[in-house]
Amino acid sequence: MSKAARSTTDRDAAASLLNAGAVRERCTELLALAEGDGLRHFLLHPERLVPTADYVAGVIRDNYPDLRIPPHSRWRHFEAGGVDRWGRLVDRLGDSGERARARIDLAVVSVLLDAGAGPRWRYREAATSTIHVRSEGLAVASLALFTSGALSARPGEPLRVDAPALAALDAEILAAALQVGPDNPLDGLDGRLALLHALAAALAAQPALFGDPPRPGHLFDYLMAQNRDGAVRAETVLGAVLAGLGPIWPGRVTLGGLSLGDCWRHPGIRRADPSDGLIPFHKLSQWLSYSLIEPLEEAGLRVTELDGLTGLAEYRNGGLLIDLGVIEARDPAVLTLAHSPDTELVVEWRALTVALLDRLAPLVRKALGVGAAQLPLVRLLEGGTWSAGRRAARERRADGTPPLTIASDGTVF
Repeated sequence: MSKAARSTTDRDAAASLLNAGAVRERCTELLALAEGDGLRHFLLHPERLVPTADYVAGVIRDNYPDLRIPPHSRWRHFEAGGVDRWGRLVDRLGDSGERARARIDLAVVSVLLDAGAGPRWRYREAATSTIHVRSEGLAVASLALFTSGALSARPGEPLRVDAPALAALDAEILAAALQVGPDNPLDGLDGRLALLHALAAALAAQPALFGDPPRPGHLFDYLMAQNRDGAVRAETVLGAVLAGLGPIWPGRVTLGGLSLGDCWRHPGIRRADPSDGLIPFHKLSQWLSYSLIEPLEEAGLRVTELDGLTGLAEYRNGGLLIDLGVIEARDPAVLTLAHSPDTELVVEWRALTVALLDRLAPLVRKALGVGAAQLPLVRLLEGGTWSAGRRAARERRADGTPPLTIASDGTVF
């Protein structure tokens, strides 16, 4: 095969992994291995699926007795403590298009900063003196950073994010914004800053997606141009996110010159092409795509086929499955250690999480007496599995930490 042909083959294989369908397909393959007792690190207990679905349904009834569940997105965290923080800013913005751009600006930066805070970090909100932790704390902190104008290069327009301001952001400013210090450590601060700097470069390099002057919010204009009868598919949103943010991820797996982002290796994935052994998750990219639904729909652009995206391979969903016994570590000692995201054990855990969320979804709907239209996956994640994972952790461990610990660099979880 010629060098040019090999390059084309590699790029085609890489492109085949940059979508949610590949996430679902390959995670399901590892679940099939688990069903045949073929994974090295985890055992599967399918008889625990129905009790787990009942547990999740109970959490949903407690949190949303009317079953009117909002989408799983960053916007729920901005509402921590029942405070409509974004609503306080709306009057400072212009028309619906500019509101959408500002919301997307905020969502992109906030999601990139939300990659696990660690158990010791705290954020004190100045307006209320309320202490926030974990995802809610990072959301409130990132909203305050956004509101301050530190991410805007236009002094008269603080509620925006643009490439020059991101490029100029330094560690001291970010640490101060997140209240990081010796007594308040945050996992992966340097990794988060590197992501924001890389974001600045990616924005400037892709005017078709991010416009001129470059800002994340111009994704709104790009997606509006893709609409068909006022609607855009969820996979189209994710495709734009993966294409736009692909260059920002730190050096991991690359194929055909393309960075594959949240994509890892596992010997159980077999292909007769250069994607052999690779399994994608695209957790932060899908989390961001879910978080763009509300800004887009508020501006009049419907997002359809939401179940084309997958569940998220992260702490709470995956922790729920361990805590409720759906999956079990073959060696219990691994639950006492911290693991790198690239380890085979973590890859198995994340893959089983994605695939088993698909198995849980119809069982939870049955327990609640609703269909997929009323409880799509994006609402099941919000009302059920994510919240259930947090509740199960608190019931089992005083500090509410997940059952499996990841050594985070601030760019995956």
